[in-house]
Amino acid sequence: MDRFVLGPASVRNAANFIVVATALVVVVGGVLMRVLDGKEYPSVWRGMWWAMQTVTTVGYGDVTPAKTSGRIVATVVMLWGIAFVAILVAGVTSTFVARATRDRLQRSAQAEAREEEHIEAQLTDLALRLDRIEQTLSRLAR
Repeated sequence: MDRFVLGPASVRNAANFIVVATALVVVVGGVLMRVLDGKEYPSVWRGMWWAMQTVTTVGYGDVTPAKTSGRIVATVVMLWGIAFVAILVAGVTSTFVARATRDRLQRSAQAEAREEEHIEAQLTDLALRLDRIEQTLSRLAR
């Protein structure tokens, strides 16, 4: 998470982060289904197959939890998968928006600084011109 938030904004980093988070949900869900509903899920792989179907909302229905504990895990995986991915996508989007805003503000501040320098240069030029005019007028007045 730190690498994504602190690193440069890119679609690649965002996609990597979302894929890793989703894979984590699949692995944890698969292991929990094997542990809690071993009769229906005789291997972790079968549990992970079910979790992948669930977290991606494909839901073939070829593997479904039979025990209450498995259904509780299923509910958590469904909610986690949907909510977590939605939150991740929102977080990724807000990171891109925040960085774009920061970049825009920096460009605006740089443009403003250049404009101020330009105005200061013009004022300095005007002050020098006024000094020359005053000197010329004072020579003419003598």
